[in-house]
Amino acid sequence: MHYDYVPLPKRQPLKWPNGARLALIVTINLEYWDLLKDSDKPYYAGGPPVIPDPMPGNVPDFPNYSWREYGHRVGVWRMIDTFDQAGVSASCTMNAKMGLERRDIIDAVNERGWELVAHNYEQGDLLTNYHFDREAEAKLIREALSVYKDVVGRASRGWLSSSLRSTTQTADILVEEGLSFICDYMNDEQPYLIKTPKGPIVSTPYSVEINDFTFFHRRGMGTSAVLELLKEQFDQLYLEGAASGRLMNIGLHPHVAGHPYRIRALREFLEYAKGFDDIWWATREDIADWYMENHQSHIPETP
Repeated sequence: MHYDYVPLPKRQPLKWPNGARLALIVTINLEYWDLLKDSDKPYYAGGPPVIPDPMPGNVPDFPNYSWREYGHRVGVWRMIDTFDQAGVSASCTMNAKMGLERRDIIDAVNERGWELVAHNYEQGDLLTNYHFDREAEAKLIREALSVYKDVVGRASRGWLSSSLRSTTQTADILVEEGLSFICDYMNDEQPYLIKTPKGPIVSTPYSVEINDFTFFHRRGMGTSAVLELLKEQFDQLYLEGAASGRLMNIGLHPHVAGHPYRIRALREFLEYAKGFDDIWWATREDIADWYMENHQSHIPETP
């Protein structure tokens, strides 16, 4: 895989459909973590723990496991209700184990017609574990995509790696498997093309800055401060989007953002954003399809 470095001043203005200034994606990451691993090494479960003391994989870590499972049992339903009340769709990511073990959640998302993006097989089995074994990485990706198709009822169009940890061959494999976008890179506020030997794939940028793990846990921000942070990000991108369209992604996790004392930040931000007419409430698939057809007017493809 390879992508060109094209700084903003050397791009043509990006003109979203219908004159929108800002494409807004609010993501719910639907993730399953195994309780046990066949290993005596510390188990990195694909996300920061709430209790930091590492445990070996073959010993149950019930505080961290049940903290995460709160999102499956309670938090996600509070978030779904919040989106329903706002009349807004979420863009969800789903690892394969989530589809196998927590089917009720996937069915609820599917019934609403929300986007679902393949998100690895199990949250703690990072693709970087297979960096030196391309076929093993390809096999894991194919298995995740197969479960996705069985559970969701259609093929996934895109991919987000656990903890955004992909390899230099991930994009190549995804194109070989027929996918059209990847979400692992956080280096832009506009989509761009990544080149592979079998053709291009669209990068639809993710963000760990605008992410509940970052502002609630890593920075210890309160609910009101997070609401103001989201508005600040939105307002600046909206301002800049008058000249060239921008993309804003908000990354959320049900066991983090789905708690009662935090849900107000999501509820009031959705209400705020709905007050603007020239916003594209896009799915990643929408953006990828549109950009694949229109990228030449933004960043012309080089040989």
